[in-house]
Amino acid sequence: MEKYHRAVFLDRDGTLVHPFHYPSRPEHLRVYEGIGPALHRLQAQEFALILITNQSGVARGYFNAEDLARMHTYLQNELAITFDGIYFCPHHPDGIIPELSIRCNCRKPKPGMLLQAASDLDLDTSASWFVGDILDDVEAGNRAGCQTILVDLGTEQVPELAIRKPDFAARDTLHALTIIETVSSLERDVDLAYSPSSWHTGSPYA
Repeated sequence: MEKYHRAVFLDRDGTLVHPFHYPSRPEHLRVYEGIGPALHRLQAQEFALILITNQSGVARGYFNAEDLARMHTYLQNELAITFDGIYFCPHHPDGIIPELSIRCNCRKPKPGMLLQAASDLDLDTSASWFVGDILDDVEAGNRAGCQTILVDLGTEQVPELAIRKPDFAARDTLHALTIIETVSSLERDVDLAYSPSSWHTGSPYA
């Protein structure tokens, strides 16, 4: 894999593909139009592309890890990209597979998958982004230290907690990817990430 120091972490269902109730076969994944080329451009800007997805269907017995691998191969072919990492959480307390029917540290809104990817691939989460369509995605990204974008599917209410507030909201995923392209291009000339050093000692929302 090419060496990156920053990433765009991407939710799958509702973000890269149209919502579908527990997709279990490749043809259930219908990619949003136009996002493949935008993802290519981000890789050209030296972002790793990391898939981060809750997949409780594994714990519930709807499909297994091999089925999921086939779906993700299909997804990459449809997007004409190769993800630099694919991380999924197979757990859920209500599952029927005993070893997966647990409360874990990886299921979003917990940041475990992002932090694992950052450790595995030596990524700087403060220079990275998380794009997702629900506030659990936003919370996971914020807890990992990423900039966050909510793709508006019309399903989320105004966040009551600061940790669930996105840095940006987007009309759709293509809009979200364009925001990242634009902000990242500007950062080369203007230090948009500056904040007073005295603010780094802690937050009332931590």
